[in-house]
Amino acid sequence: MDQYATDTKPEIHTPRHGPGLFGRLAGWSYGHRWLALGIWVLVLVGVTAASQVVGADYRNDFSLPGTQSQRASDLLAEHGAQQAGDSLQVVVRARDGLRAPAVQRDVRAALGRIGGLPSVAAVRAPYDDAQAVSRDGTIGYATVTLTAKAESVPREDVVRIIDTARTAASPGVQVEVGGDAARGAEEGGGGAEGAGMLAALVVLVLLFGSLIAAALPLVTALFAVGSAMGLIVLASRVATVADFTPPIMMLVGLGVGVDYALLVFYRYRHELLEGARPREATVRALDAAGRTVFIAACTVVIALLGLVALGLGSLRGVALAVALTVLVTMLASLLLLPALLGVFGGRIERQVRKRAGRAVARGREPGGRWRRLATAVQRRPVAPLLVAVLALLALSAPALDMRLGFADAGNDPASSTTRKAYDLLAEGFGPGFNGPLVVVAEGGMAEGRRIQGVLSETEGVAAATPPIPSQDGRLFTVLVFPDSAPQAPRTADLVHTLRDDVLPEGYLVGGSTAAAQDFSDKVGARLPVFVAIVVVLSTLLLLVAFRSLLIPVKAALLNLLSIAAALGAITLVFQHGWFGVPQGPIEAFIPVMIFAIVFGLSMDYEVFLLSRIHEEWARTRDPSAAVREGLAATGQVITAAGLIMIVVFAAFVLSPSRMLQQFGLGLAVAILLDAVVIRCLIVPAVMGLLGRRAWWLPGPLGRLLPEVSLESRAQRDGVMTEAAGTRRT
Repeated sequence: MDQYATDTKPEIHTPRHGPGLFGRLAGWSYGHRWLALGIWVLVLVGVTAASQVVGADYRNDFSLPGTQSQRASDLLAEHGAQQAGDSLQVVVRARDGLRAPAVQRDVRAALGRIGGLPSVAAVRAPYDDAQAVSRDGTIGYATVTLTAKAESVPREDVVRIIDTARTAASPGVQVEVGGDAARGAEEGGGGAEGAGMLAALVVLVLLFGSLIAAALPLVTALFAVGSAMGLIVLASRVATVADFTPPIMMLVGLGVGVDYALLVFYRYRHELLEGARPREATVRALDAAGRTVFIAACTVVIALLGLVALGLGSLRGVALAVALTVLVTMLASLLLLPALLGVFGGRIERQVRKRAGRAVARGREPGGRWRRLATAVQRRPVAPLLVAVLALLALSAPALDMRLGFADAGNDPASSTTRKAYDLLAEGFGPGFNGPLVVVAEGGMAEGRRIQGVLSETEGVAAATPPIPSQDGRLFTVLVFPDSAPQAPRTADLVHTLRDDVLPEGYLVGGSTAAAQDFSDKVGARLPVFVAIVVVLSTLLLLVAFRSLLIPVKAALLNLLSIAAALGAITLVFQHGWFGVPQGPIEAFIPVMIFAIVFGLSMDYEVFLLSRIHEEWARTRDPSAAVREGLAATGQVITAAGLIMIVVFAAFVLSPSRMLQQFGLGLAVAILLDAVVIRCLIVPAVMGLLGRRAWWLPGPLGRLLPEVSLESRAQRDGVMTEAAGTRRT
């Protein structure tokens, strides 16, 4: 029999050195299991209780220092202009016309009540402005100016405004409310988290054949995510944390938590089948897989902290919160999971051995399918490599045409009041009415009227309002309505045309539509720097871990390829409208968030697979056998871990939030491609082509790098002793 066709681990001949740091931590946690569990329960209960007492104070920071839209907003606030606060539009459609006596009476009465509500600065009725009524007189809008930006207005105040506006509705009279604040008030939660957890449990039960064994990774993930959520609620009191952070934390935390725990548990199961007792198996599992989890978590954190380089306040809090979640899940896998194995180890051992016995009785070879796959790929590596790479490149191509922006009410569900208001305004006043540009400048009304005339004659402008003075009279604003929808490329071109060619120096173009364009431009300009920082730091981490020059470069290139393919899939679905999804831009921060998270998560499988290949390489010095045995030992768990992450992430496609839908789909596609196409096809092919060169490291560079090993000292000495004995033989 081929000496490499077995999944048997070589005997360690030098155990006197003992386990490494992660093994010692696991030993303590296993030996003091009830104390360790008690500490985690106290942490979870403590931070949860504290967070409920103090409450969350999530605040969105969409400021864009240095941009025209931000300077315009600051200038409006400084001079006390009403446009400094956001506004709502109460849109009315009357079959008999807005000026019918009964309609006018009811609308004025409702608007009068709205004027006395909290968070309302002013109300302008459609009867006060001829331009606020459509040409046929059936559609009009009232402007409700708020006292602050939409994200700062309490949700309950917005709900009261919507409910009060609807009192004007009657047979033949439709009343809807539009605006960013109304969109925020209508958004609801979904059952994505529960659906993802249920699907993950089903996969784990099928993998291990035991409800107890399947539940341990999920329990570990829940402890970690629950603790992290409480910590972030507390942090929101002293730092700026966006209100969309919790669902993203939940999404990443569940996926990463189950993933890390599964990698450790699978190694634990392997050690049990090698004959180790539960305590010894726990220590050995954490000694090996613990290093994988640690390096993978560090890579995710590095990638997330790279978002700070973008200089966007709205992303800093999200990046720090998700990084904290990843760190807590790592600690749970290293400290909580060994304690759980100490409590349930005996029952799990019996179930594992019983299941393995049935597999042997049926003639199943451990890792046989994966070993045969690796052998087939190695026999002709060029063909599968080319097919896989070309397929990923084809899926990546649509990302070259990706258009960044932000979803607006036109992407809301057709049944929502904001979507109905959006459609009514577009029908009555044109598509650009839903995203006016705000031109701001210091000066008198004469200058304002002159610039209004210039703007009205500009190509791409449907209309421009007369100048609106600020409270101190030193500032005026002109609202410019494009002849295209807010998300249309033509509107983005108009923003740049007004700034670069039409308006003289000193004039600022602001408003939500211009701010969205500024955000997209800023992300696009800084994305190369962000990608470079993450790739370089992650490559250096793998360089130190594997002491190889080519492996980190290969890992970085393959990660970039899977991320590009995921972004291409998002573009096809959400921008081009595949599968009936409403067309629109990709949320501006989705590409950087997906890049940061996926680049880190991809390292889970990279490190886990390569660490097993490295063990075989150190033992046999046969690169082909090392790849075969590494894939045979890890193929099933990589596929299972990937499947769990996919179902958790894909469940968020069910969320009512378009942002979470894009996020969930992007992560699910990236993990699918990474776990199946890259780790099971491309990596074996590339490693087969590289052969011994895969582990090449220039001598001068090797002397500069610190000594960091993925194996414990006992493992390292053992495999080297085995290798030396093999060479002497």
